[in-house]
Amino acid sequence: MAGTSSSHIVDPGAVSTKSLDTLQSDAQRKLLDVVDKFRRDGLGEILKLPQIVVCGNQSSGKSSVLEAITEIPFPRKENLCTRFATEIVLRRDATSSISTTINPDKNRPDVEKEILKKFGKVIHDFSELPDLMDEATKMMGLGEIGGPDSRAFSRDVLRVEICGPDRPQLTLIDLPGLIQSTNKSQTKEDVVLIRNMVREYISNELTIILAVVSAKDDFANQGILERCREVDSNGSRTLGIITKPDFIRVGSDNEKNWFELAQNRDIYFELGWHILRNRDDGELDTSFEQRNASEEAFFAEGKYQELPRSMVGISSLKTRLSQLLHNHLKKELPGLKKELDDKLKDVTEDLDRLGKKRDTLPEQRLFLTNISTAAYDLLRSAVTGNYADQFFSANMNAAIDAPENIRRLRAVIQHLNIQFAAKMRKVGSKYRIGSPRNGGSHSMDVEIDSEDEEGGNKTNTVSEDEADDTDTDSIHDDTSGSISAPLQKNLSRQAAVSWVLQVLQRSRGSELPGNFNPMLISQLFWEQSERWEMLAMKHIERVASVCDEFVRNVLQHAATPEIVARLLELRVEAALASSLKASKEELQKIIIDKASHPMTYNHYYTTTIQKMRQEKYSRKLMQMTNDAKVSVDRKTWEAGPGYSRVTYIDPNILRNNIDRSIELDMDKFSAEEALDSQIAYYKDELKYFIAAITKQVIERHLVSTLPLNILSPSVVVELSDEDISYIAAEPAEITHRRAYLETRKATLEKGITTFRRAIGGR
Repeated sequence: MAGTSSSHIVDPGAVSTKSLDTLQSDAQRKLLDVVDKFRRDGLGEILKLPQIVVCGNQSSGKSSVLEAITEIPFPRKENLCTRFATEIVLRRDATSSISTTINPDKNRPDVEKEILKKFGKVIHDFSELPDLMDEATKMMGLGEIGGPDSRAFSRDVLRVEICGPDRPQLTLIDLPGLIQSTNKSQTKEDVVLIRNMVREYISNELTIILAVVSAKDDFANQGILERCREVDSNGSRTLGIITKPDFIRVGSDNEKNWFELAQNRDIYFELGWHILRNRDDGELDTSFEQRNASEEAFFAEGKYQELPRSMVGISSLKTRLSQLLHNHLKKELPGLKKELDDKLKDVTEDLDRLGKKRDTLPEQRLFLTNISTAAYDLLRSAVTGNYADQFFSANMNAAIDAPENIRRLRAVIQHLNIQFAAKMRKVGSKYRIGSPRNGGSHSMDVEIDSEDEEGGNKTNTVSEDEADDTDTDSIHDDTSGSISAPLQKNLSRQAAVSWVLQVLQRSRGSELPGNFNPMLISQLFWEQSERWEMLAMKHIERVASVCDEFVRNVLQHAATPEIVARLLELRVEAALASSLKASKEELQKIIIDKASHPMTYNHYYTTTIQKMRQEKYSRKLMQMTNDAKVSVDRKTWEAGPGYSRVTYIDPNILRNNIDRSIELDMDKFSAEEALDSQIAYYKDELKYFIAAITKQVIERHLVSTLPLNILSPSVVVELSDEDISYIAAEPAEITHRRAYLETRKATLEKGITTFRRAIGGR
């Protein structure tokens, strides 16, 4: 303790009375050694430790009781009252010393706390104690009682630690007396302050309460008894102390009442009552030995002779307290051990939540490397679809890309890519070309779900009879984000040919009639695929949003909120933005490629054209064959006289039909051929575009790069010292919190070690 020193002390009690060692047995001393070590190690600030609290009304004789037990001469002045709690710590030591400190009220401002904590005085004789207490009183800001702007009481605690070879290891607390009535020196606020202070001390279940009542006043009016019964209803840890019995008039009803109280017949305490006769004003200069002899003579006369010697006098009180303390400690120490273990567990968990200490740059870099390694492992597992870690828990009843399932990134990306591919096939074209009829060409019919004007669902199947430019509704996708495409138009086969014919007539070159300009396919394809860029951009932005949300989940799992905020600001948001930018630039390259002259080396293109033409001619031939059928009646003889109807194909009619099927309109013929070529090329290019977006854009720039680009260990290595410190340095409040927790943990560990050595390891 600050300010403690060893010196020769003039101790009247040490030479005039028996040793205070009578307060303790050997068994009790062993237990109190543990408690004393706890207190010296600072555990009194953390745990509720066993102690004796002396409390009562003002002028009840509390200080005299404390003085008689400890044999320490407390200051006595006229109208003097206890204005703050005084903690008397008696410690056994080879040398004698007296030191004092002030424990500030926890509600004081920090500046005042620091000033009071610096108070540390050493005295060499008990005669110096009054001046010491006066100085402590002024330090606490308590001026003269009744003086202007003077506070009457303080919640600060004066700690007096007295060491010596004959001292027991014991702590006793002298509390300010409860105020019965207010006056100019003691306000209502003072009444409340003292009442709360007393309640706080006596509510501690490890505290033995010495409830002091003065025989000068009716005990029914002494509020301390009510306070004690509120916190200790059966009196299991309350010992009543009756003082000033010499003021009781012999033979009066008052004497009868006090004797019934002393014999536990009125206000019952499980620990019972005890009577002390303290020194009166004329005996203040007598020694403790003289005080004890006078008390013994007093209780040897009158009705006091009838009382058991175990409940009168200071000597029997010490013996009583000795046994009481021993039993109390045996009962409470197991609970104290459990409290030690629980608090150490809590402190350790709090420290673990703070992470490892990182005051220096190497500590900060290691700290950030550990975070990056954890994040990298999760990112890599998510990209490859390895969901073994608990981090990847999922809600099987929620949508695949619902927020609670976003951690299973690969599953979500696959889901979004599949949706994108389906959307491109369903609504990627500007025109939806209907079914051919009566010799029409290849069908591009695809059934799609779209919302009608009332918001319901319908299935659109386009036929030749529909209007040439019937508009479908906007397409929405509730599962992969809102994609509201421009209106898609439905065209019948005839309307589609008209569209091609219109473009053909305005794109003529030097080609022969019946052929078409090679650039015609380009213009048709560009117009038909003009929605691709918008749909691809929506898909890219949706995937980027999912990746952003997933990365934030990973960081929040791997680091504390303040670290996550700094990582996002300094590195992660920029990396995600860069990936999105690169993906959009890749998309633009693909769109530029799409805008060039059509080019393909995939046999799928020619195969599709051949199949379309084969289907068209097969359909025409079937129709012409049906039209060439002729039915005639033929006489039959096998079954008897009669006729049967016979159907056959008239080759002349079939030939005439074939001749008439030749398209004489050269432009229309060219338009039909160009439309089929455009349809085949669109299908071929659509497959390539879907593959390019999902592989070259989504995978290359947004997904597969996440583990390396976001926060891999290699990224941390490249960070500057300034960046490392900015990200990983602890805030001042965390540093202070860590220091506080580490000190608390060390104190608790010392306590557990002390407990195991003294009581046995459990």
